[in-house]
Amino acid sequence: MITHLNLLPGVIASIFKGAFNLSAIFGGFAGSAIMQGIKRGLFSNEAGVGSAPNASASAGVSHPAKQGLVQMLSVYIDTIVICSATGFMLLCSGVAPEGGIAGMPYVQEAVAGSLGSFGSVFITVALFMFAFTTLIGNFYYAEMGLRYICDKAPGKALLNTFRVAAALIVCLGATMDFSVVWDTADVLMGLMALINLPVIVILSKPAIHCMQDYFRQKVQGKNPVFRAKDIGLKTKTDFWND
Repeated sequence: MITHLNLLPGVIASIFKGAFNLSAIFGGFAGSAIMQGIKRGLFSNEAGVGSAPNASASAGVSHPAKQGLVQMLSVYIDTIVICSATGFMLLCSGVAPEGGIAGMPYVQEAVAGSLGSFGSVFITVALFMFAFTTLIGNFYYAEMGLRYICDKAPGKALLNTFRVAAALIVCLGATMDFSVVWDTADVLMGLMALINLPVIVILSKPAIHCMQDYFRQKVQGKNPVFRAKDIGLKTKTDFWND
């Protein structure tokens, strides 16, 4: 900088020119929107995070590709259909979003603007149902993971400790600041994705073979039935061996 001091005014002018032109402003806005969309999308459908397969794996189907296709459809319905409908509903309500009514209070205000007091009651009850069923589902995921780690037979003391800890975490989350909860969830979801995405790549080969086996049987007019040996799986699986 000292040896090129004569260039410094032009450098400063270039920084301000590049930071405050229309292209930079639009680029920053678009990047922020995409980042926010990715974070909320992960929280909505959990695609790539590795939690939803816990529920899918418990489904009773003749071929795993059947449940895989259902799971793919659920991502579309959840994120594209439901979230878009919610967004359109809020933006068409005439209630302007403000920092003081961010999140669920904004939804309540927007619905109440069209449906009156019934809208607030309906949203409150619906939110309770959504939250309660989500807690049950996530608790199921966590307990099944614990059972797997402990070779399907965790000790009673460990299981009770886990359940008490889970209840305390729920109580803590319910009383935390709204922004802190979202930021914490974003970080944890990101960590889960970082762990799960490499595993998806590792498992991609047998998954593709499974899909090909499914469509091959569909073309033949059969109700697809999966057997591990049909796709060359050498290791014994918990299911699909007959």
